[in-house]
Amino acid sequence: MKRVFLIHGWEGNPEKDWFVWIKKELEQKGFNVIAPAMPDPMNPKMDAWVSYLTEAVGTPNQDTYFIGHSLGCITILRYLETLQDDQKIGGTVLVAGFGSNLEYADYKNELIGFFETPIDWERIKKHCSSFVAIHSTDDPWVLVKHNALFREKLGARSIIEQGRGHFNDKEYPVILDAFLGIITKR
Repeated sequence: MKRVFLIHGWEGNPEKDWFVWIKKELEQKGFNVIAPAMPDPMNPKMDAWVSYLTEAVGTPNQDTYFIGHSLGCITILRYLETLQDDQKIGGTVLVAGFGSNLEYADYKNELIGFFETPIDWERIKKHCSSFVAIHSTDDPWVLVKHNALFREKLGARSIIEQGRGHFNDKEYPVILDAFLGIITKR
């Protein structure tokens, strides 16, 4: 059975934003959906989040998928860096994700632990060959330029929405459609 892990962001939880909606939609389509509550979401630490995700996933395989939001995206990427050489997952959707530290001074220091070491983009691509990056032109926290970074570094399919902010509403069919596109591509 295909497993889908929904990874929330900073100050998030599995009951916030569109997570409840997409979990229900995917379960109705026969997916096993896991939405872990990441540790200490008000004060996230990379090692704690990646370790928690590693434990939640267990042994990943081609039937393992991820959908991340905001800080959940960099957590997924850092997790993929830790996989053994022969481990591959099915695909990843990155929603309002960032691959470099945020530009805002208030947040830069809070997230420095996620960026102390350079991201190993090539290693990440060895473990996942199918990425979709979704951003909005009016996101107040994550600039749309991060979409181009994911396209360049990961070969991600790029989706740029208008007027979606930081994707904090209850439903986003574009996210569901992007994920289902990864599944049908395989």
